[in-house]
Amino acid sequence: MNSDKNNIDPETLRQWLTDGASDGEAAVLDASLDPDVYVRIASERGWKITRVLETHVHADHLSRSRLLAQTADAELLLPDQNRVAFPFTPIRDGDSIRIGSLSLKALRTPGHTPDSTSFLIEGQALFTGDTLFLAGVGRPDLGADKTGARERAAMLHQSLRRLASLHPGTLVLPGHHSQPIAFDAHALATTLGELGARVPALSEPEATFIEWILARIPPTPPNYLEIVKLNEAGRMPAGNPSDLEAGANRCAVS
Repeated sequence: MNSDKNNIDPETLRQWLTDGASDGEAAVLDASLDPDVYVRIASERGWKITRVLETHVHADHLSRSRLLAQTADAELLLPDQNRVAFPFTPIRDGDSIRIGSLSLKALRTPGHTPDSTSFLIEGQALFTGDTLFLAGVGRPDLGADKTGARERAAMLHQSLRRLASLHPGTLVLPGHHSQPIAFDAHALATTLGELGARVPALSEPEATFIEWILARIPPTPPNYLEIVKLNEAGRMPAGNPSDLEAGANRCAVS
C-alpha cells in the first residue's frame, strides 16, 4: 500500500497539464496494457493519441508500444539505439517532443540499460522509467557480466547526479513500483528533494555508490531474457502474455 508521503493529489498534476494545453493530443509512455485500453480511455476524454514513447528496452514486462502505435496510428519514439528490429523515430539526448502545446525534454540517463531515457515535462515533472524509483534506483546488471554491471553502475551514478541537479520540487513519476499499491486515484510520485533524503545513496561519491548498488542486487527476475528478446523483435508471445510477466518485479535496488 503506498503511503500518503508518496501520493501527489491528481489535481496537482492536472493543473500543470491543463495550463500547458494539450490541445486534445495525448502520448502514452511505456505502454504495458492492451492497446485497446489506451485507445478507449483517450476516446472517452476526446483525446487523440499522437505519440507513443518508451524510456528503454524493457526486461520486466512485454512492451505494447509498437502495437499501440499501429492501432492508434501514432508515431513510435524510442531512445536511439540499435537493439530493436523494427522502425521507430529515435530520441536523442536534449530532444524536445511536442504533445499539443506541452514540451517533453529527453534526458539520456543510462545505467539501468544503456538506452535509458527520462522525460522532463515543462520543467515540472520527470518520468524516470526504471532509472529512479520512489525508494530506490534501477539495477544495472541485467544482461551484463560483472565488469559490465560495474560500468553501468558508474553510468547510473552520473545519470542520477544529472537528475539531482534539477529543481528539488520537480515531481518524480517512476515507471512502476516494487510494492502493492492502492487504486485510490492518487498518483505515485514524490519530489526530487524528498528522494534525496529517502535514498541516501543518491548523494554518495561514485566509488561508494557502485559498491552500495552491486552489494544489493536482487534476484534475477524470471523470464527476463525471453521478454527482452520479444521486445527487441517487437513481437508478442503465443498464448497469454501474463504467463511471461508473472512474478515479482525486481528492477529496483534499495
